[in-house]
Amino acid sequence: MTAPIPRDIPDLPAVPGPPLLLHAPVPATAVVAPTRRPLAAMFRVLIAFAAAAGVTLELLLGTPARTLSYFSIQTNILLTVVMLLSASRAWRARRPLPSSVTGATLLYALVTALVYHLLLSHTTPPFLMTDATAPPVRWHAQWATLQILHTVVPLAALLDWLFLTPAARLHLRQAAAWLLYPLAYLAFSFIRAALLPPSTPARYLYPFLDVDAHGYRSTLANALLIGLATYALAVLLIALDHVRPTPVRRRV
Repeated sequence: MTAPIPRDIPDLPAVPGPPLLLHAPVPATAVVAPTRRPLAAMFRVLIAFAAAAGVTLELLLGTPARTLSYFSIQTNILLTVVMLLSASRAWRARRPLPSSVTGATLLYALVTALVYHLLLSHTTPPFLMTDATAPPVRWHAQWATLQILHTVVPLAALLDWLFLTPAARLHLRQAAAWLLYPLAYLAFSFIRAALLPPSTPARYLYPFLDVDAHGYRSTLANALLIGLATYALAVLLIALDHVRPTPVRRRV
């Protein structure tokens, strides 16, 4: 048998003061459902198509093994994959890719553009991704491909970040991690040149990394300067990301 319920229940003491609410930040995506952004998805597909087209043309114009060894080619392949994934998520109203991935991809694309236009395009002969020794003729396949990979695609990626990507997603702690790939590429460049026969023409892919021409001391000094400039650019992107206005949230 159960005990009878008492008819007189004593009053409970009042809780002194208002209830204390603990601060628990909740991400916006947990409150507001993401919306489909078809225009953003289409723009990113176009960027991916341009990057893939530039890489394909370079593979047709040059030696595939040599072409795939260039930093700019690897960057455009990475950009193609990231833009396709971002386009898929925007089309399907999914959460965007981590900012560490998209920020690194944008940084590498901008480094590709700046290094080409500031250091390589004005050399004699200019930078080429094939074994040709003559400058590319304007509006021909080689020249057009270089412009796609080093101007059109990086500029489009920058516009996507400025106008189609929410602000304040990048963090200063990510800048150092973004340098790991350039450091790995520097080691790859030296190892690749060491494995090739000394008689191989243009064993080093970039003139400022040519140990035969400059020696290891000057070459490492060039790499250090470019690395510091890359880190400074990463910090600048992060700072701009926190001061730029967030794009208007529309169904784009």
